[in-house]
Amino acid sequence: MTKEKRVATIRHILNRLFPSPPIPLKHKDHYTLLIAVLLSAQCTDKKVNEITPKLFAKASDPYEMVKLTVKQIESVIRPCGLAPTKARAIHRLSEILIDEYKGKIPRTLEKLKTLPGVGHKTASVVTIHALQKPAFPVDTHIHRCAKRWRLSSGKNVKQTEKDLKAVFPKTTWKKLHLQIIYYARKYCPAKGHKVEECPICNALSL
Repeated sequence: MTKEKRVATIRHILNRLFPSPPIPLKHKDHYTLLIAVLLSAQCTDKKVNEITPKLFAKASDPYEMVKLTVKQIESVIRPCGLAPTKARAIHRLSEILIDEYKGKIPRTLEKLKTLPGVGHKTASVVTIHALQKPAFPVDTHIHRCAKRWRLSSGKNVKQTEKDLKAVFPKTTWKKLHLQIIYYARKYCPAKGHKVEECPICNALSL
């Protein structure tokens, strides 16, 4: 099967199984999405969704967030892991948003990446879902599937992102990265993966 045929097969199955995948992290605006994605680093979406309502009840914009101490933020987000580091990042980036961006999030991927605690993947998620600009966030699920489906060498997430951008139309990236995440969790896990129970791997005869 050619790569073009594999890509078409993958898109067809993903569109059939997950036609309208929602953003898995609860949020109400650009700022709360940024904070939720930051918290999701090395933490499950389920756990983040349990924590963010408690945090946003105390502070749901940068002006409210800076009124909290780092320790107060840390006490709320502790179940997410890496709480001291994330709390400092949330407090400091909120200060920066107020001082440099009038309380709004930066409008470019590169400027988002300058914020404390915001790496390339976090910035990519916010760019495509909040700013509505092309980006292809790659997490461990997407990285695993891209390698398994022979769409990328899988050497690192940076290379995987480049490879996926090369084979999928830019107009599909927003929905596609969510589709692959949902698919990977349900059908294509890292451990206990069974080809016969994985529609894409089965169709690709992997």
